[in-house]
Amino acid sequence: MNNQSINRRQFERFRVNPGYTAVSVRVEPDEQGFTRDGHVYDLSEGGVQFELDFPIEAGSTVSMKIEVPWSTPISDAGNDGSVYVTGNVVWTDTEEPGAARMALAITRYDRAGDKERLIRALGVSRCLRAA
Repeated sequence: MNNQSINRRQFERFRVNPGYTAVSVRVEPDEQGFTRDGHVYDLSEGGVQFELDFPIEAGSTVSMKIEVPWSTPISDAGNDGSVYVTGNVVWTDTEEPGAARMALAITRYDRAGDKERLIRALGVSRCLRAA
């Protein structure tokens, strides 16, 4: 069996429509506020594949706001259903023209209930399981 056929991921990934799942990113500790906007390609409980107009170097720590359109808002916090995470960029692909594609390994969920909200949203969504 070759190494390409082995799935080493701990969590199942789900493909999303990039037009519907926006992401905002802040590079830690240099940036104040979410200054970079892009789109998600796929996500799981443990990571996100996304694109931005400008690449972020692999190894960088970033905070991310994922606008999960099918997520349940937190009514008592006035939240729109977005999920906030922090993690490390594990790879960056700038080979194709246009936006840079990257992957983030999530190291923490930034607010109470964000992890559960994402898991619940993925479980009830019409997202396709990614290979």
